[in-house]
This record gives sequence, C-alpha cells and structure tokens, in this order.
Amino acid sequence: MQMKEIIVYHGSNVEVIKPQNLQNGFYKDFGYGFYCTKLEKQARRWALTRKGDSVVNRYYYSENTELKIKVFSDMTEEWLAFVVECRMGTPHDFDIVEGPMADDQMWNFVEEYVKGRISKRAFWELVKFNHPTHQIVYCTEAALKTLRFEGSEKL
Repeated sequence: MQMKEIIVYHGSNVEVIKPQNLQNGFYKDFGYGFYCTKLEKQARRWALTRKGDSVVNRYYYSENTELKIKVFSDMTEEWLAFVVECRMGTPHDFDIVEGPMADDQMWNFVEEYVKGRISKRAFWELVKFNHPTHQIVYCTEAALKTLRFEGSEKL
C-alpha cells in the first residue's frame, strides 16, 4: 500500500533543497527542527519576514509510520503545556510534531501566562479569536528523510 504524499511549505530567505536541523537561536513552539506548514499563505508570511530575499520552498512529505509523531489537532491544555516546555528549552523525543502555531501575538499571551501575569482562563479567552495556523516540525534526521524537495518560488 502506497503512503499518501502531501505538499508542505517552508518560508525562508533562500532556496532550501536539502533541509537541515539547525540547533541555534531561540527555542520555538515544538523545539528545534525544520519547520514547515501545509498552509502556503502562512509560508509566504514566514518568507516575507526574512531579511533579504523571500522564498517559499515546497516539499513532498511521505509518511513514515515507524517515526514517533505527535499531532495536536487543536490548541488544548496539552498543546499549551508542550509549547511552554519547548519554549523553555525542555527537549522531547518526537521525530515530528504537528499542530497549531503560537504566532507572535499568541506568543505574547504564552509569555504572560508563563510569567504568571495572566491566568490560564484568560489565556484561552485571548487566543480563541486568532486565525487558524499550522506547523509541522521535522526534529530528527529520520524525519527529514520523509521530505523531498519539489521546488521553490521567489516572492
């Protein structure tokens, strides 16, 4: 039985033919890894925030059922706890993590919650009006092997 392939996008300032996991900079929602999205519009927004050129890279993703994958369908208590842990630098052992994204505005709410400035209830009230987002991070070399470069577009 052949696995279904889907297209995922990565916004950058360069064409990324061979994705890599670079462990530098700030901790992100799902830890270090190569971040993509199923939403082309979101990848375009990511690309346009980069200095220099704006490039949207496209990849075919082929599922590997032997990998350890965590999927958050929605923003839940479990998702919030996971994002907070990852943003604080706590490592996890997943190959791929997929789910909603804490964008800049939402991250401000997460920061306020982590610092105890707003309650969990207030956090959920603030984020419920945010537009849908999606991210999928490839955290290991095995995960990166599920991606095949399809092309790129300079914006």
